[in-house]
Amino acid sequence: MNTDSLFEPLQLGRHTLNNRVVLPPLTRSRSTQPGNIANELMATYYQQRAGAGLMITEGTQIEPRGQGYAWTPGIYSPEQIAGWRKVTDAVHAQGNIIFAQLWHVGRVSHTSLQPDGAAPVAPSAIAANNVKVFIETGPGSGILAEPSIPRALTTAEVKELVQLYAQAARNALSAGFDGVELHCANGYLVNQFISEHSNQRDDEYGGSLHNRLRFLREIVAAVAEVVGADRLGVRFAPLFASTEEDRVYMGLVETDPRNTYIEAIKVLEEAGIAYLSIAEADWDNAPELSDDFRREVRQIFSGRIIYAGRYTVERGVKTLAAGLGDLIAFGRPFIANPDLPQRIVNGWPLNPVDPATMYGGTAEGYTDYPVYQAE
Repeated sequence: MNTDSLFEPLQLGRHTLNNRVVLPPLTRSRSTQPGNIANELMATYYQQRAGAGLMITEGTQIEPRGQGYAWTPGIYSPEQIAGWRKVTDAVHAQGNIIFAQLWHVGRVSHTSLQPDGAAPVAPSAIAANNVKVFIETGPGSGILAEPSIPRALTTAEVKELVQLYAQAARNALSAGFDGVELHCANGYLVNQFISEHSNQRDDEYGGSLHNRLRFLREIVAAVAEVVGADRLGVRFAPLFASTEEDRVYMGLVETDPRNTYIEAIKVLEEAGIAYLSIAEADWDNAPELSDDFRREVRQIFSGRIIYAGRYTVERGVKTLAAGLGDLIAFGRPFIANPDLPQRIVNGWPLNPVDPATMYGGTAEGYTDYPVYQAE
């Protein structure tokens, strides 16, 4: 298979990428405790994968209330900023570009992860269903738990959160990141505001789709003012599903998901951001996005488009050839293959992922995956 299209340079805002292979956000839960601080082990992990044209960090919470899983890193304290500087320095030493993914889980959390054991915050006091959070039960150990019932944010608190996103973007620049991505997917806080399932507010942030998109609109504007729209990306996970399980949580599928996401993408186009990342459902038998929807996205959005989710090299090449996307992200393959771009170029076999070491732990299953050695 000819993979040349994956290795053509590409302009992304103010950055020139060496290739179109992306390391997408992948939660690994290896931050230093206490404090949720990025560390030398994480710096090694990212440096090993610096062959990607663009690297995007795992989700990093913008404030203490934004955490939904044990041992995930933050970007709100001086110690966290210093920790992330180790990562950016390591990646820049390899001549690569790395963006920070700014994350707030909203209602997908547990009181044990919240400051003073308080309830998680959300657009409305509606619990998340069909999802588990990971809570610590002791040093290095934890369990899956049901999310706690959240409390609804006041209007003033919503406006404060917009400013917390802007401050997190400033922190990302202080940590040496080349740009930021807003995590607006997978049922987390921004997605909760967009969704009619989780947002039943009666103020300016609820009700009509225009109002439900207000939080997104204000965050994008506030963060773009800090980093520049040409260093800003947004991740969505549109899901067109029919089962109630999918509709309630995974992607928070709307009555009219096409219209919801087309209008959301118009917000991004108006802001002039650098890229849109679309994370497709990656579980077995998940519904795929139609090429008609992809073409509509391409017509509406003039920035770069990244696709992720169960992508093989062949599928990625076809997506680029069809003009539907500009970059392709490979998640699980990049976890197990730090030299993934070289493996793609040379047609070398891939290491399998070890699911037992995916989250938390040590260097095992994190920085000890081998690069390819010809026999």
